Amino acid sequence: MLFVTRFVRMFAYGFLSVLLALYLAQLGLSDAKIGLLLSLTLFGDIGVSLLLTTTADRFGRRRTLVIGAALMFLAGIVFALANNFVVLLIAATIGIISPGGNEVGPFLSVEQAGLSHVIPDHRRTHVFGWYNLVGSLATALGALVSGSVTQVIQNAGVPALDSYRVVVWGYAGAGAVLGLLFLWLSKAIEVTPNANSAAQMAGVRVFLGLHRSKGVVVKLSALFSLDAFAGGFVIQSIVAYWFHLRFGVQPVMLGAIFFGANVLAAVSALAAASLASRIGLVNTMVFTHLPSNVLLILVPLMPNVHLAILMLLLRFSVSQMDVPTRQSYVMAVVEPDERSAAAGVTAVARSVGAAIAPSLSTMLLASSMLMAMPFFIGGGLKIIYDLLLYRNFSALKSKMADTSI
Repeated sequence: MLFVTRFVRMFAYGFLSVLLALYLAQLGLSDAKIGLLLSLTLFGDIGVSLLLTTTADRFGRRRTLVIGAALMFLAGIVFALANNFVVLLIAATIGIISPGGNEVGPFLSVEQAGLSHVIPDHRRTHVFGWYNLVGSLATALGALVSGSVTQVIQNAGVPALDSYRVVVWGYAGAGAVLGLLFLWLSKAIEVTPNANSAAQMAGVRVFLGLHRSKGVVVKLSALFSLDAFAGGFVIQSIVAYWFHLRFGVQPVMLGAIFFGANVLAAVSALAAASLASRIGLVNTMVFTHLPSNVLLILVPLMPNVHLAILMLLLRFSVSQMDVPTRQSYVMAVVEPDERSAAAGVTAVARSVGAAIAPSLSTMLLASSMLMAMPFFIGGGLKIIYDLLLYRNFSALKSKMADTSI
């Protein structure tokens, strides 16, 4: 069931993200307002995610997921009906909207904790690999369907704005379906009373749902925030918008590009588990991420659209191998009753980092001389993150995490 909910959600994210910036532009928003809206969408996710994930193990993981689906549904409804910037801003801040085709809200953290609760430790990275494969394929399919649907509708004479609005309505519908699916989840994903009370019995102070693992989670969160800040310069909506501005790429082609990109990302995520079993979780995270960042920097340096697409696809072919390994690593270094909180705190840290960058990125896109800078800044900062991660956690992996691959 968690694999099904992952598919529905990521399809919706991919469905919306490719055309979100174009939709907002059609509503009459300036590049600066689009960037601000995308950033505040991510900022709103910070508060929602922190509140829901740090209490999920006590409040109930299934209830938390249902609330998240309701926020996703309501945000989609408002975006489909409103064209006022302030109203959209409020909906983006309170609701759950994914501008980058990536996970937002409490879903990923709580689902990871639930999966870790019902599978053996030695299978965690492999299951997370398949879990991410499903998500990447769903995002790819959503991007492809989104571009194709809007192109067909526009060819029938429907204005571009109305064709994009169909996609937004589809996103809202996916939120409703997701809520129904979460209601059917088994109680097996919930924390058992014994595990939940272990820290309290030991007298350890609990902060944001964390006890013994606070120090490790804080360090990881700081590094993940840097990585996400770098990634925020090149989220899927912005890269799609860049291709549209730089080369005049139309929606149907954008959908095809990101379909291929996310399929490659899916395959890379699945391959990560096998690689991690040989060289370790941290080594896999770092040694696959470094070349993907070099490829990211090369995208805007290409002289034509075909080579730019090739660099982007090559980048996606290795860029997601750190995702299941990162997720498994976090689950491995914390206690069972900290998993939702640890995943939530690290996810929030990523959201904090990612929230600032889109507004800066769209400001750079507004200048023809600076259009390449989001790729340079994003790729350069990601390389710094990789080096810091290896320096700080290459030793910890051998003591704590490698036994749980």
